[in-house]
Amino acid sequence: MIRKKYLYPATGLGLILLLISSFDIPAPESGDPRHAGQNNVEVIIPSFLGGEQRNYYGNEAPDKLNVVWRRYLGKGETIISRSLGSRIWAGAGFTGQPLLVNENGKLYIIQGAYDHHLKKMDAQSGKIVWQYKFDDVVKGTGTIWVNDDAEEQKNKIVILQGSRLGIGNYLDSKYIPSFRAISYYTGEELWRLNVKWTDSYSRDVDGSALVVNDTGYIGLENSLFTVFDPDYRNATFRQNMIQPQIFKELKLYKPEDVEAHNHNVVTECSPTLMDRMIYIPSGSGRVWGYDMDKQELTWEFYIGSDIDGSAPLTNDKCILVSVEKQYIEGQGGVFKLNPKVQPQEAALWYFPTQNNEYSSWEGGIVGSPCVNDRYPQSKWGKLAAFVGIDGYLYVVRHDKFEEGAMVLGPDNDTYYKTPELIFKRYVGPSISTPIFVKNKLVVGTYNGLHLFSYDEELNFILNDKIEAPFEATPVAHNGKIYIASRNGYFYCLGD
Repeated sequence: MIRKKYLYPATGLGLILLLISSFDIPAPESGDPRHAGQNNVEVIIPSFLGGEQRNYYGNEAPDKLNVVWRRYLGKGETIISRSLGSRIWAGAGFTGQPLLVNENGKLYIIQGAYDHHLKKMDAQSGKIVWQYKFDDVVKGTGTIWVNDDAEEQKNKIVILQGSRLGIGNYLDSKYIPSFRAISYYTGEELWRLNVKWTDSYSRDVDGSALVVNDTGYIGLENSLFTVFDPDYRNATFRQNMIQPQIFKELKLYKPEDVEAHNHNVVTECSPTLMDRMIYIPSGSGRVWGYDMDKQELTWEFYIGSDIDGSAPLTNDKCILVSVEKQYIEGQGGVFKLNPKVQPQEAALWYFPTQNNEYSSWEGGIVGSPCVNDRYPQSKWGKLAAFVGIDGYLYVVRHDKFEEGAMVLGPDNDTYYKTPELIFKRYVGPSISTPIFVKNKLVVGTYNGLHLFSYDEELNFILNDKIEAPFEATPVAHNGKIYIASRNGYFYCLGD
């Protein structure tokens, strides 16, 4: 039986940079900010969790969660399987984070929805500027890429977006074009990619692409790490559709994983860039490292569980990896890994969460961890936060250990150090990713959206909460929170 799953994008190296706010946030490693094309355009949030490092969530969060406006996104049908039939889903879910663009002084939102549409929305009112229709629900977050070599202004900014496999399609369908390039300006399609049938039981696309200069990298749900040319000018007509050029396809699983996971070797995570290495977790239970110079997978850390979350980069050049409680003897939780060393030495700590069945999940962490490393460190220290299927929000010091404490890892056999726990509170089960913004922490759960603040002594206070079911990940900008809900609505929240 196919389990219900819910997932990102990335930025172009040297092409797109996050808008740096009025306070001092370190810029990404990729280069200097640029305007796109002839228009005055700043891509503020270009991909899932802010871009190639997966660790930036916005410049300013509000003090309250008053509804400034809300827009009904709609609902749509999606096929679970031949045996289970279809379901109607509303709004937007995992990962579903909004992308933000400042175009000629006006803020716009790019949001995928369960009504099968990718939408460009006016961030001041929620008014829809254009909609592009996919063949199925849109779950993941897109990636915005600036193509400075585009011959037409309307095609200089491109959205790379995935969807589920399509109504009327099944795993064995001949063509599944579930990954596409859309013009940011017009909402017109530029190309579509046929996602191949592999040992994976999915041909959806939930992950977000990483674009480095003129080359794209993405883990498709067929678990092929795909290196491609995002430029529509180099696309060719194949299999009755205009498709991008593919440079390389590498399996993110091994033959033994297929049997152990009953074909659930799905890759839903978004790749993280560090120097000339790209790191991507996979549902095969492995975290992979791709060497951009050798063009090979050269690093591999085995966990054994299903892994759905993307891995944020910390300032000490480590990654945090969420672990779901599935296919493992021990508990799910979060690893901190140092990918600069050999895999057998990479685990710096492990934080286990409680086992708890909710929906189709058994426990652990489904969403991504978040870190505050892209915000000023002197006041608050190096923090990581994550929410479990057990319903608890955990905040830890990711650079400090709990003195004398050792915990069992996912294999229920290996012991690891564990980080210092700063704050724990029941907020409800969640597969959303919480976000740090300065001294604020915004947490979406099936029980609602929670807004916390904390002081220099790391005392956490709940400032506000709005009741609605959230699977998607929020983003903050200029005192507003933007987030989609499973109740069908998209919210703009603030003071």
